[in-house]
Amino acid sequence: MERNYRLVLSCPDRVGIVSMVSNFISSHGGSITDANQHSDPLSGYFFMRVEIDAQSLPFSLEKLREAFTPIASSFEMEWHISDSSQPKKVVLMASRQSHCLADLLYRYHSKELFCEIPCVISNHEDLRSMVEWHGIPYHCVPVDPANKQAHFDRVDELINEHDADTVVLARYMQILPERVCERYQHRIINIHHSFLPSFVGARPYHQAYDRGVKLIGATCHYVTPDLDAGPIIDQEVTRVSHRSLPDDMVRLGRDVEKLALARGLRWHLEDRVLVHGNKTVVFD
Repeated sequence: MERNYRLVLSCPDRVGIVSMVSNFISSHGGSITDANQHSDPLSGYFFMRVEIDAQSLPFSLEKLREAFTPIASSFEMEWHISDSSQPKKVVLMASRQSHCLADLLYRYHSKELFCEIPCVISNHEDLRSMVEWHGIPYHCVPVDPANKQAHFDRVDELINEHDADTVVLARYMQILPERVCERYQHRIINIHHSFLPSFVGARPYHQAYDRGVKLIGATCHYVTPDLDAGPIIDQEVTRVSHRSLPDDMVRLGRDVEKLALARGLRWHLEDRVLVHGNKTVVFD
C-alpha cells in the first residue's frame, strides 16, 4: 500500500483555502495523490481531504503538522493529519447476534479493512469461539441488571487498556453511558437496524412491520448521548412488501446492516468522514 499523509480539514468558507493548501504542499515538493472538497452554501463551511505522497516530502509527519499549523490558524481550521501506513486500533463490541461481527472479522482477515483489532468485548459468551479462531482476545463482561455500571466501568477499562482509536458496536445491545459517549466523541460507531430517524430504539423491524413500510434499512452512525441520534455516516436499504413478516424483515435487514457498517467503518478508517454539527461530509 502506498504511504500517504491524509490532511483533513473544515473551516469557515472563504476565498483562497484551496490555493493556500495546494501552494503549501507544492512549496515543499509534495505530490498530491488525491483531493476532495465541498463547500456548503447553507452553513458557510468548507471541507477538504487531501492525500499527499509521504515520500515526496522532505520531513516527518510531526514536522508537517508543525509547518501547517500557522495556515490552519489563519483560516480557523479544525484539522488533522494522519499517516496511512499506521493502522487504527479498533475494539469491536457485540452481544449475541453474530452477523455484523462475523462480517467485520472476515473483512479484517481478508485485509479488506486496514486496522488492528486488539480485542472483542461482549456481554455474552456466545461468540467466543468465532473470535478466538481469528486469534483475537475475547473479553466477556456480563451485565448485572441491578448494577449495569460495573459492566460499563470494566468496558471503559478494557478500551483504555487496548488504547483504542475507534470502538465499533456491532450489534452490541446495551446503551453506553453519557460519559463514555463524550470521552470517545466521533470515535464510537454503531449500526442501528432501521433507516434513521425512523424507528428509533428497540425492535425497529417490528415497528416497521406495524407501520407497513415498503423499504427497510440500516444506519451506521457515530454514538452520542442521545439514543440513535448521532451523526450519520452511511445508510443502506432493501425493499419489502405486504407479504414480509417481521422475521423476513430481520433476515433481509441483516444484509443491509453488514453493508452499511462495513462501509462506514472503512470510510472512518480512511479519514473520509468529517463531522459538522450533527451531520457528516463523507468523501467516498
